Amino acid sequence: MSETHLEFYPAEKKELYALLKEQLTALTDGEPHVIPNLANASALIYDALSDVNWAGFYTVETDSSTGKEYLLLGPFQGKTACIRIPSGRGVCGTAMATGEIQLIKNVHEFPGHIACDSASNSEIVLPIYKEGKVVAVLDIDSPKLSRFDEEDKNGLQKLVEILEKACEF
Repeated sequence: MSETHLEFYPAEKKELYALLKEQLTALTDGEPHVIPNLANASALIYDALSDVNWAGFYTVETDSSTGKEYLLLGPFQGKTACIRIPSGRGVCGTAMATGEIQLIKNVHEFPGHIACDSASNSEIVLPIYKEGKVVAVLDIDSPKLSRFDEEDKNGLQKLVEILEKACEF
């Protein structure tokens, strides 16, 4: 669990997300490549947020034989994870298919939840857009029920916006 660097981050969420926004802006400045930007973003988020057991990204890919889109595991911090997630399946696939943020207080009550880590109890997934299309999702899991709230949603959305501008998806 992410506990190593928490003493360096403010406990107040508004201050925390303002600092993360500054840090991610600096990390992505002048770097358009997706992989290093998503890798640094996942490390930053994992180190800064308390009660988090996974933070990472899935990118939207297209199956060449079927033409169907799916999510492919990208840079992350935490335990091993599901590699491919079909569009519309689980919390991540739902975020991809609907284009809407998924703030799930209890993943065990989410229809079709995919349990990559049985220790996860709550989750937030934010779609990442490029030219009006979902190109990736930011996924964060917690072993704590109701870990994420509107303040997390708003703060994380600001980080996603930085990635949308910085990365050449």
